[in-house]
Parts: sequence; structure tokens; C-alpha cells
Amino acid sequence: MVKISKRVGWEIIKKSFLPTILLLLFSGGVVFYRIRIAPTMPENFQDALKKYIASIFVICLAFAVHRVSGAILGWYKENLANKTKTKLDDKLIPILQRTFAVAIWVIAFLVILPFYGVNISALIAALGVSSLAIALAAQDTIANIIAGFLIMVDAPFVEGDKIKLPSGEIVEVLDIGVRRSKFLAEDKAIVIVPNVDLSKKQIVNYTCSRPE
Repeated sequence: MVKISKRVGWEIIKKSFLPTILLLLFSGGVVFYRIRIAPTMPENFQDALKKYIASIFVICLAFAVHRVSGAILGWYKENLANKTKTKLDDKLIPILQRTFAVAIWVIAFLVILPFYGVNISALIAALGVSSLAIALAAQDTIANIIAGFLIMVDAPFVEGDKIKLPSGEIVEVLDIGVRRSKFLAEDKAIVIVPNVDLSKKQIVNYTCSRPE
């Protein structure tokens, strides 16, 4: 555990080095501006400049959080996900990386907008309604992704196992996907089943090669 913690820490340090340097340089520049430059500038100009300074700070902070979260997920993918028998986590990590990146920059954008007098209440409400509509439209996809994750965690079967599907077919597990899993039937046909169907019904495992 100590070695793992050190490796995670090293990855985070490498990824966060550049944004940390930027934040330090920016902070130093702000301190110099307030001490040496701001007293010589008109007050109205200072007020206008504050929003640009705050915007740059939020961007630098978002950049740092983006790099750190990417380092953690990247380390997990390279050191843990690639060593597991299932490929589901290998497929989920890139999705999580993109999701976190989008969420971080959307939040940063929403934080910056009020600096320029934009009322974000209506925008947040619109985003909430849009998110709800997307969630309702994609509820089957979301259910299959969650079911796939639970299959990865519970490991009722892994790739290479011989199992009986809820439909009664005896198949070999080829791939546990994010939304659907693939199986090889006895007649060499490829059977594709949504993960949610596999999680809801009984599965008979003839191989039982899951890890203890």
C-alpha cells in the first residue's frame, strides 16, 4: 500500500507541476500588481481588471484540478485496470476522464460568467432541465452501464467462462462491455446481451473461474 501511495503521489506531482507553477506565478503577479501597480491606477480601471484576474485564477485552478484527476485515473488505468481480467474498467476509465474534464470546465465557465454580469440562474435551470431530459432518454443506456459495473465488481463470470444465459443458451464469455456483453454460442454464433438483462436474471456458471 505504501508503494502504491508513493506512485500515485508521484503521478499527481508530475501532472500538477505545470498548473501549480502557473498558479504560483499568477499569485506572485497579483501580489506585485496590488502593491506596485494598483495604487497608481484609476479605481474604475481596477474594478474592471479584477474580473479578468479572477477569471484567470479560476482557469488556472480548473486546469490544476483537470490534470490531477487525469493523473489519478491514468495511474489507475495503467497500474490496476490493465491487470484485471475484465476489460470493463479499461473501457470505463476513458469515459470517466472525459466526463470529469467536461464537468470541471463547465463548472469553471459557470463560475466565471457572473464576473461579467451574466445571471447564471436561468442557465443552470436550463442545464438541469436538459440533463433531466437526456437522463430520461438514455435511461436504458445508463442502466446497462451501471449493470456492467456491478458485473465487474461482483464477477459472476469473467472472460473465458462457460455459462448458461437467461435464455437457456450455453455460451462462452468473450467480452464484458460497457453496455452489452458478447458470448460465443455452441454453433459459433456471437450472442450479444444487454448487461441489465444479465444482472437481473439467473446466470449458471459452469467454469466458476472468478477471482476469490
